[in-house]
Amino acid sequence: MRVLGGSVLALEAIVVILAIPVVIVVGTLPVSPAIAIPVGVALAIGLIVAARYVTRPWAIPVGWVLQALVVLTGFLAPAMFIVGGIFALLWLLAIRLASDVEGRAQ
Repeated sequence: MRVLGGSVLALEAIVVILAIPVVIVVGTLPVSPAIAIPVGVALAIGLIVAARYVTRPWAIPVGWVLQALVVLTGFLAPAMFIVGGIFALLWLLAIRLASDVEGRAQ
């Protein structure tokens, strides 16, 4: 879980950072840079922290909350519905594969 789950969350943090200018310039709702930048950076930092501590018991529920928040950014930039959905599926795959590997190791 550590490598795969951490990779999913870290790459998602990069995508969130790159989505900030898109939300500001092309977003469906007018979003001020004074709001979009701190919220986007906070979301990215949350993803990075979760990626760092992905082996802790609280990290999987926190990861799901972060996945939901990223998908919800689709209301600001519709492409994020697709991108967030893809990352949510990758997160699910990482959790499933990790549980399979842990089950076989026992």
